Amino acid sequence: MINVCVIGSGRAGMIHARNFASRVAGAKLVALCDPVPEALASAAKELGVEKTYTDYRQVLEDPSIHAVVVVTPTVFHRDIVCAAAEAGKHVLCEKPMAMNETECLEMNEAAQKHGIKLQIGFMRRFDESFRYAKKQIESGAIGDVVLVKSVTHGPSIPQPWMYDIKKSNGPLAEVSSHDIDALHWYTGSYISEVYAIAGNYRSPDAVADYPDFYDNVVMTARFLSGAQGVLDGAQGVRYGYDSRVEILGTKGIIHVGRNQEHSVLTVSPEGILAPYVQSWRTLFLDAYYEEDKAFVASIVEDTVPLVTGLDGLEAVRVVNAGNTSIIEKRPVVIRR
Repeated sequence: MINVCVIGSGRAGMIHARNFASRVAGAKLVALCDPVPEALASAAKELGVEKTYTDYRQVLEDPSIHAVVVVTPTVFHRDIVCAAAEAGKHVLCEKPMAMNETECLEMNEAAQKHGIKLQIGFMRRFDESFRYAKKQIESGAIGDVVLVKSVTHGPSIPQPWMYDIKKSNGPLAEVSSHDIDALHWYTGSYISEVYAIAGNYRSPDAVADYPDFYDNVVMTARFLSGAQGVLDGAQGVRYGYDSRVEILGTKGIIHVGRNQEHSVLTVSPEGILAPYVQSWRTLFLDAYYEEDKAFVASIVEDTVPLVTGLDGLEAVRVVNAGNTSIIEKRPVVIRR
C-alpha cells in the first residue's frame, strides 16, 4: 500500500486527493498539507483524513508517507520536490514543472540521485480520446505528422497572483503547458524555435500594475523533426472550457477533443441548445484518475513514469522561450 499526502488543497489538489482517498487501488490518502488552516480543515473534513500539516517539511519527516502530490503555485515546486526526493518520497508534481530550466534540472537530478519516481501532471496524456489519437498516429493512419494545432480557452478570470509574469510565467505556463506537451507528444519531437504574440483583452485590473500581463496568446513553433505547431491560449473567455487538438499528417487529419457537456441537442422555437463544457475539472476527471493510477503503478512496478521530468523540462523551456518572444517581439531559438 502506497501512503500518499497531497500538498495543496485547491481545485486540482482536491481532484487528486479524492482519487487517492477512495479510487486508486494500491494507494491510500493518509495526510493533507496546506498552509491555509481553513482550507486544510475543510479538505480534511470532506475526505475523512485525520493527519494534517501546514508545512510540507513536516510531511517529509513522516516515515509513514511514501509519496506526495505537489499541487502548489509553481514558484514552490523546485524546493518541495527536491526536499521530497532527499527524504525518499516519490513525487507527482503538477504542471508547470517549475519556473525555469535550472529549477527543472535540479529537480530531475534530485530524483535520479535519491532513486525516487518523479511524474509530471500532464493529465491529457491519460485522457481516452487523446490516447486514442496517439495510437492512430503510431499506426500510420495519417502518415507523417506535419502540423499540430492545440487550443485551450479557459472561462475563468485569472487569479491576481497570475498577473505578475515573473512569478507565474503567465498563461503560457498556467493555461498552455498542456498544449505544449500535446505538441511534443503528438509530433514525437521537441520544439526548436517559437514566435509568440500576446495581449491583455479581458483583464483590465492587471493593466496598471502589470502591463506585461496577457490573457490571450498565439504561438507558432518549429520542431527538431521539421514538423510545425500552433498554440492558441486564452483566459477569461466566459463561454466555457474549450480544449481541442488538430493533427495534420501527410495523408490525413485527426481532430481531438469535445466541447459539449453531453451528446444531447435540444431544438425548439427558441433556438438550438447544446450545453458547453464549463470546466477542465469535469472534462478531464477520468484523465486525472488514470494519471494517479499510473503514478502508483510506476512505484509498485518500479517502471519509468509515463510523463517524466524531461517532459516537464521541455515544456518549461518552451514557456520561457515564448515569454521572451512576446517581450522582445522576435522568434526565439531554444538552446539545449
